[in-house]
Amino acid sequence: MKKYLILLLVLFLVGCGKSATKMKDLSLLNKSEIDAYAKENNLSVTYKDVYSTREKGSVVSQSIKEGTKISKNDELIIEISLGRLTDEEYKKKEVNELGRVPVMMYHGIHNKKSSETAYTGGNVDKDGYQRTAEAFRKDLEFYYESGYRMIRLEDYINGKIDVELGYSPIIITFDDGLENNIKVTGLDKDGNIIIDPNSAIGVLEEFKKKHPDANVTATFFVTGDIFNQEEYNEKILKWLVNNGYDVGNHTWTHVNFKNASIETTQKEVGSVYELLEKYIPGKYVNIVALPYGSPGVKTHQTYPYILTGTYNGKTYHTDACLRVGWEADYSPFSQKFDKEFIKRIRAYDNNGNDFDIEYNFKLLEDNRYISDGNQKTIVIPSEYKEYVSNPNNLDVITY
Repeated sequence: MKKYLILLLVLFLVGCGKSATKMKDLSLLNKSEIDAYAKENNLSVTYKDVYSTREKGSVVSQSIKEGTKISKNDELIIEISLGRLTDEEYKKKEVNELGRVPVMMYHGIHNKKSSETAYTGGNVDKDGYQRTAEAFRKDLEFYYESGYRMIRLEDYINGKIDVELGYSPIIITFDDGLENNIKVTGLDKDGNIIIDPNSAIGVLEEFKKKHPDANVTATFFVTGDIFNQEEYNEKILKWLVNNGYDVGNHTWTHVNFKNASIETTQKEVGSVYELLEKYIPGKYVNIVALPYGSPGVKTHQTYPYILTGTYNGKTYHTDACLRVGWEADYSPFSQKFDKEFIKRIRAYDNNGNDFDIEYNFKLLEDNRYISDGNQKTIVIPSEYKEYVSNPNNLDVITY
């Protein structure tokens, strides 16, 4: 009995010794003190300088929140204030966080030279929904050279715009879940998928290596066929979400909601959410890209059930919907922004006409979103202040 009690006491003391360490508030510490804290708790710390209304050199944010359990080798990112830019500096950079944001809509990317198609500038089909890999590469370079940096669609709808000072956000989306979005040519010796370098993801990954500062990402909207590669579909989905990409809902059969019943609508939307939950639980985005842009108006009887419904006894919620669209949409900080009905730009070439890429980016020269480099502030010319929507209670700075 005595040995048993001693054993219990030892186990109790060991358990006490292993009590979880929790992150403390670092907001009042300087870099030296933070370094010491990180060393003491075996944390990997990285500093990021940001412009802020806080005093220069002070902590703006910490990636591990106060009270969170911390473990050895956890990565801690600390944002340090560079102070606030002057009005003249904002003016020089033409900062305007109420400007328009391009959400680009792609479908298929084909391993062809643009000269091999019968259509303009890299279009594989008449309407430009299908593009050559050559044209897609040129599109990405054009966005980059024009001062655009990619952000996640989910961050856009939630007003989390992490773009360097003086640059503009752009969102890349793909509809239909076509095989050429991420074509798998086989598996390596470790069982990992090998991706065709001329598929959409192959081109994006190549661009990521060339331009590490481009924040390369995209959202892929799939149907019940996922990417039409049954033996690889689960591996593809997991690879995407583990490598900085997002997956969303394009309905089970690419339904036209104009002609659908309420029951069909719930089945079409809910079944894709159910499928994604099976393969990548909690790692997909609750966003629907509306097939054909249907039903075209939010007053249609099916629309409420695209947003919320029940399928197989489970309730689903959609955070945002994407239209087929034709032009850049509003800033997430604009009173006119409606995340349930987002416009997109068809990414195609039509010699600068009919809202093609060239046409839209000329329009954006006068009204594009230009970032202040700080996620926690909204910076705008003073004359736009009355048009701001600020549900996240960010600091609003006018100049």
